[in-house]
Amino acid sequence: MMDAQALYEMALQATENSYAPYSHFRVGAALLCEDGSVFLGTNVENRSYGLTICAERSAVVSAIAAGKRRFTAVAIATPDAEGPVGPCGACRQVLSEFMEGGSLVVFGHRKEELITTTIGALLPQDSLHELREKRK
Repeated sequence: MMDAQALYEMALQATENSYAPYSHFRVGAALLCEDGSVFLGTNVENRSYGLTICAERSAVVSAIAAGKRRFTAVAIATPDAEGPVGPCGACRQVLSEFMEGGSLVVFGHRKEELITTTIGALLPQDSLHELREKRK
């Protein structure tokens, strides 16, 4: 498995393709698939702000389009922030659709201050995860 630091570096690289002319807040994501492949995503803003897509969902959409459905880790880089910024609620929900509760989530504004957690910790008492556990 790829380590958290390497995955974060990939997310940081993805921020270079960010389209953030309104907020000037670049975000990159690197999504590790169960088979070891990695998909990158970046935020794409729109002047109609509700149409903006987050980096995490951008990565998920790319992976799904390539036929991937199971993800084991995600890294999120926010180099323009003053501190670590975790995924928004919508991204947490989308990520939880395709990740087990114990899947790794790492995020930060620089590699020296990374937060490492799990999707289950970011979205506790997720009904989908609870249903999966009951079916086992």
